Amino acid sequence: MNYNLSEIAEAFVIEGVVKEVKPMGEGFINDTFIIETENNGEKYILQRKNKKIFTDVPAMMNNILLVTNHIKAQVVENGGDPLREALTITLAKDGKLYHQTEDGEYWAACLFVKDTIAYEAADTPELAYQGGKGIGKFQKQLSDFDSSQLVDILPGFHNIKFRFNQWDEAIKNDAAGRVKDLAAEIAWIEDRREEMSKFWTLVEGGVIPKRVTHNDTKINNILFDTKGNVLCVIDLDTVLGSICLNDFGDAIRYVTNTGAEDDKNLDNVNMDMAMFAGYTQGYLSEAASFLTEAEVEYLAFSAKYITYEQVLRFLMDYIMGDTYYRIKYPEHNIDRTRAQYKLLQSIEANMSQMNEVVTKEYAQYKK
Repeated sequence: MNYNLSEIAEAFVIEGVVKEVKPMGEGFINDTFIIETENNGEKYILQRKNKKIFTDVPAMMNNILLVTNHIKAQVVENGGDPLREALTITLAKDGKLYHQTEDGEYWAACLFVKDTIAYEAADTPELAYQGGKGIGKFQKQLSDFDSSQLVDILPGFHNIKFRFNQWDEAIKNDAAGRVKDLAAEIAWIEDRREEMSKFWTLVEGGVIPKRVTHNDTKINNILFDTKGNVLCVIDLDTVLGSICLNDFGDAIRYVTNTGAEDDKNLDNVNMDMAMFAGYTQGYLSEAASFLTEAEVEYLAFSAKYITYEQVLRFLMDYIMGDTYYRIKYPEHNIDRTRAQYKLLQSIEANMSQMNEVVTKEYAQYKK
């Protein structure tokens, strides 16, 4: 459907007159635009939220409001600028956190933060450090926030018992008739099943506490000022109550991989320990102040946990006939599975060294 973007933009409380609304980036989930106002006034980000993935957009937007209000209060208390150091939701003119068009689509807007730097990827240990610092800072700002206030907009996300239920059903149904050819790959999952289930019992028992997590910790979701200092974390659609280890583990899965997520040449895929050390140093420079002993103990393990989960999910989707992840060719999901498994093996081989890095850096920053 073609939308009158200027008309949608004007449904929000915009300061000044809307001059132009143009596409911004190539998001895989939401459609994103930038609103420019006349006389070089404020700019805004406008998004059409993907209601197929986010089935309760009003709840999602309320989650974002609760989290950003909490961060803003801390920024003000510390003498900072809440309009630059936290995402600012722009209300619709009817007072809601979103605007809904006649076709039922949800749109949301927020203030564009000027004079910032964003990186598409962390390609040096120094930049990995900044990425870790950004997520650590975000979690630290919310470490005293009651995560039970947030609606679970992605039920079962990173819950391995939930994934195992899906996995067992997928194997049983064998929708694409592929199970017979996947004995080795299925064994990868089953061989580690007990270990992963035991870890999750620590979460269910509260040994590893639930906190506010971002759940999309790529460095392009962190804004920096022109001097390279962390300003704030953006793209908060996936914020929810989970364990902070999930954010750390998923970031490590991204930042330390020397190959592509779907690399066909498995020789390319390994874990880069220098990148791990950089990210861990940055993360613990902020997070050491609030993490519990159990969280620190399992910090390195979280990279194994999240990477294992991703191996399972890619393989499960292949078994189900490629119904979830978008594929570019018929074997795409099995190539993803094998590449992620190679990364998992590399993480496992480096686990002792990873734990040493965590112990050393935690001791330094906990002082």
